[in-house]
Amino acid sequence: MIDLESQNYFMRRALAAARQGWGLTHPNPMVGALIVEAGEIVAEGYHAAAGEAHAEIKALKNLGRKPRPGATLYVTLEPCCTHGRTPPCTDAIVDAGITRVVVGSTDPNPAHAGKGFGLLRASGVEVITGVLAAECDDLNLIFNHTMLTSRPLFAAKSGVTLDGKVATRAGDSQWITGEASRANAHHWRRLFPAIAVGAGTVRADNPRLTARIGATEWCPWRFVFDGLLRSVNDQNMPNLYTDEFRARTIVVTTALGGIGYVRKLTALGVKTWVLPSASAKVSFSDFRQRCLAEGITGVFFEGGSQLLSELLQARELDYLFTYQAPVLFADDKGKSVLRGLRTETLAQAIRLRDVRHEVHGEDALLRGFLKYPEKMQIDEATFTRPVYGE
Repeated sequence: MIDLESQNYFMRRALAAARQGWGLTHPNPMVGALIVEAGEIVAEGYHAAAGEAHAEIKALKNLGRKPRPGATLYVTLEPCCTHGRTPPCTDAIVDAGITRVVVGSTDPNPAHAGKGFGLLRASGVEVITGVLAAECDDLNLIFNHTMLTSRPLFAAKSGVTLDGKVATRAGDSQWITGEASRANAHHWRRLFPAIAVGAGTVRADNPRLTARIGATEWCPWRFVFDGLLRSVNDQNMPNLYTDEFRARTIVVTTALGGIGYVRKLTALGVKTWVLPSASAKVSFSDFRQRCLAEGITGVFFEGGSQLLSELLQARELDYLFTYQAPVLFADDKGKSVLRGLRTETLAQAIRLRDVRHEVHGEDALLRGFLKYPEKMQIDEATFTRPVYGE
């Protein structure tokens, strides 16, 4: 029997292996595996990209020989038991002679959950489950959400003061949070297949929306929500429409944006999604369905406040990252990031579940899934419906 301390130690090593595939495996999960003989790690493996070998197969291959009697396989996710792009990992584990498998997460796919465990046990393999399950589940926020809901994960990020403000009354906001928080935000940018902002953010900040980690720059899909295509400016085209990654930019708009502007974007090499709408407001539900059809499993919304507020009001925001800095404005006219609801009782409040807390420099990160109340009211007196994308 393996003691709990050893189980946790080896599973953390498997998690570290899995993170080598950070942001590279979509739509597949990140998975790490290692083989332990007589208390020593003799081989490791991780899933590097969709279509490539799974972590268990990589570990067995990296071992370069048959595992010795009594060898244990540690893996962060339940081994697959079905034929996909690759054969079932359960077959390979049994054929290799592994006698014990220690697993973190159960397969989130309801059609497969637990079946891999059953097949291994039926073949005489000892299976231990649920080791560091919360950490293993957290590793695959996007994959798990898509498997359970058949919907892409919509997440939002904000950097706020202690009193929940994102800018002073004059609009000054750079920088509320510190360098460590901003570096961590780039870490999450690298995970998500896509980043989204409103047209107002594009006009005000002219962002690049790439993930910059060390000397490496990586570009996800970059969405700009602009129902009237007001960000298309011949005199001063945004970086997103002219830089070397412009083919990774998708402008989400409506028929009200005008075919002429769509043609200008197309000529620049920028993609457009013209979604059906009777107004300048893009339907988040239609956008989500289009993402699903295009194989985009997660979108990281970074602003502006109007876009995020509309997302929340529509109940289309699934996950929230909030970096809170040790800064206090104490000014009623300071700007808030999420607004527009009339919350009169605690029962009407939106709460987070599966909450995780982290510290980055002097800032605190709180993140989790949103749990909406049964009914929400919109404060029509204070919430002005925008020309979409402000």
